Formats: sequence, C-alpha cells, structure tokens
Amino acid sequence: MKSDRTATEPPYWDEACRILTDRDPTIGHLIETHRSDVLRGSGDAFQTLLNAIVGQQISVAAAAGIWQRLRTAFPRLTPASIVAADAAQLRSIGLSYRKVEYVHGVARAFIDGAVDAAAWASMDDDSVRDELIALRGIGPWTAEMVLIFHLQRPDVLPLGDIGLVNAAARLYGWTDGSPKERLLRHAERWRPWRTVATWYIWRDLDAEPVVY
Repeated sequence: MKSDRTATEPPYWDEACRILTDRDPTIGHLIETHRSDVLRGSGDAFQTLLNAIVGQQISVAAAAGIWQRLRTAFPRLTPASIVAADAAQLRSIGLSYRKVEYVHGVARAFIDGAVDAAAWASMDDDSVRDELIALRGIGPWTAEMVLIFHLQRPDVLPLGDIGLVNAAARLYGWTDGSPKERLLRHAERWRPWRTVATWYIWRDLDAEPVVY
C-alpha cells in the first residue's frame, strides 16, 4: 500500500498498516478508508499533557472547544504562563475546579523538574506512565495519550477509553461478555502495533483526526 502521507509520520506507520491489514480485515478496511491520515501530535510534551487533561471525561467536541479557548487566551502556552494564570481565568475558559488544580500542578512539575520530558525518550512505556501517574489528576488514560500522541509509542492500548471500547464492540459485533476484556484479547493480534489499530478506530469515530 503506497503512502501519500508526509515524512512526519511515525517511522513504523506503513509497516504497521501492512501487517495489521493482513492480520485483521476490519482494521484493514479502516486503514484503507483513512489512508491519507496518520497519527500526529503537537510536538510539545506540556501541551500534549495539558490537552489530555482538558479531554478527561468529556466529549471530543467539548474538549476541542475548551482547548481552542485556552490556546486563544494563551498564545504562548507554557508551564510558566499556566502557573501565572489565576483560577478564575482558567475557569472562565471552561476548566472545572479540579482541572484547574491539575493543570496548575502539572505546570509546576514541569518548572521544578519533577517531570523531565526530555528523559522520556530513553524510558520504557511503563516508566513514563508511572512518572506521569504520580502527578495529581493524571491517570492511566491521560498518561497513555502522552505515550501515543507525544512519544508516538507503537504498542499502547488505552483500555480506559470508553469511546474506543464501545467502537470496537460495534465494529466486531461483540454482544456478550465484557467489551473491555474482549478488546484486550482481540488486540493481541495487533501487537506490537496496538497504537496504530487504536488510532484508526478513533479516526473512524470523528470527522477530523484527533490530536493531543
């Protein structure tokens, strides 16, 4: 399958698409349908993490609106600019009280060195996940968004993503048992490219590719 994507795609993407198409015709169909699209991130660790916090437990559309207002309010979206922002300003953008606490805490962690994003490239997935989950307000799903969209790790399966689980159940016609458990078992055939299969299921859900 010839790719017409740009050189910024993850280096494993085309190989993963070929293998997944051979192993799983359902995923292969999604790949063919969305063949011009590819996983992309912001390129900024702090912004990816902030965007994932914004997206916690709300719809993609609601998260996109809040994120756009945040970017408008803070053209230079950095840890320093978020630490300097007061709670009322962040609340007016649409963040909940809890999320205001979370983004302030994450921004301070970047500033004081509790989070060292530059070191993540040399760390395995579990170590990055553990470092992030140690921060208040960061759970497995949020950490996995960083692994997928910022670090572009190839084999992440975010089972805490209800949209993914429900979409997989519809795609494969699972009507009995736990859809999360069925997805976990089914995704064994996607290894070591579970990120890619996950991304194409997400891509099929939304009018535009989601970016964190």
